[in-house]
Amino acid sequence: MAGDDPFAVLGVDADADEQALAAARRRKAWQVHPDRGGSHAEMQRVNAAYELALALRLHPPSSEEAGEPAEPAPGPGQRRRARMQRVQPLRRMVRDDASFTIDALPVEAYEALLVVTSWIGEALVDDPPYALEVFLEEPEPCWCRLDLVPDAGGSTVSLTVAGVEGPAPDVDAVRDVWVANLNRLGSA
Repeated sequence: MAGDDPFAVLGVDADADEQALAAARRRKAWQVHPDRGGSHAEMQRVNAAYELALALRLHPPSSEEAGEPAEPAPGPGQRRRARMQRVQPLRRMVRDDASFTIDALPVEAYEALLVVTSWIGEALVDDPPYALEVFLEEPEPCWCRLDLVPDAGGSTVSLTVAGVEGPAPDVDAVRDVWVANLNRLGSA
């Protein structure tokens, strides 16, 4: 996606809010998803555009970078989502395509991921059955996006992670937390 404007790829204005971005991603996914005759490459392009546009919304350039005075710090007691506004810029994100597979179709796999989310974090963006964004407490506080792709009767889950107050955590450690908790769910 190098050089592509993520807002143009999604077909929205550069000032689109999070809901407009999610709606645009769903529209584009409906058009280009492999299950509907599209290609994996085009679906990945749409997902990458959505991730970049959302990251720009959640972490706009700092006022210091823009040459403006800094805004006051948020007050105490705000929800975890407010913490996610401190997610590091995209250059600090780590993506691990084809991280793991689940022997269930995306709808069932998505439900399992939601249950595990309730154990290890909090859902931020819920876009069933193909995308889930989560604030994780384990292995360390971070933002995590899970993209589900149907794969021969199962689902392949790809991870993207970003640090909350520093660099992104080790993507293998994040994947291991998901897999261990999914296995725990499966044995219950």
